[in-house]
Amino acid sequence: MQEHNSYLRQAITVANAAREHGNHPFGAILVNTAGDILLRAENTVVSDNDPTAHAELNLLRLASAKYSVEELATCTLYASAEPCPMCASAAVWSNIRSIVFGLGMDKLYLQFGDTGEAATLKLPSREIFKFAPWPVAVSGPLLEEEATQPHNNFW
Repeated sequence: MQEHNSYLRQAITVANAAREHGNHPFGAILVNTAGDILLRAENTVVSDNDPTAHAELNLLRLASAKYSVEELATCTLYASAEPCPMCASAAVWSNIRSIVFGLGMDKLYLQFGDTGEAATLKLPSREIFKFAPWPVAVSGPLLEEEATQPHNNFW
């Protein structure tokens, strides 16, 4: 669990960077089985003017260009918040089989509500992952109080 906490804190740091860059406060990192951080990505929805530029999707685009699906199957995606349905589905298509997230969707919605620029489908990531063609190990929510910090006074 301590290992997860360390990587989640790094994803939260990336989320803070996204906020500092004028984007929504979400971050993601990709870690291999040796514990090396392979990639980091922040949300760039505002700066890219792209509603699909979520941190996890940005990370998966980078990862898919650099690593094979066999390599990605052995990696863990750490996200500062629970992946939305789009990002969870992209993780499945990218062959990611382990995901750890900080802020859960229920508490995230307490930050911004059901409307506006942050509204998304209220479908927990585990609902997506249970239909994956292979098992996806999911851990979270973890460190929710820390993972909430980048969202305070943002939405």
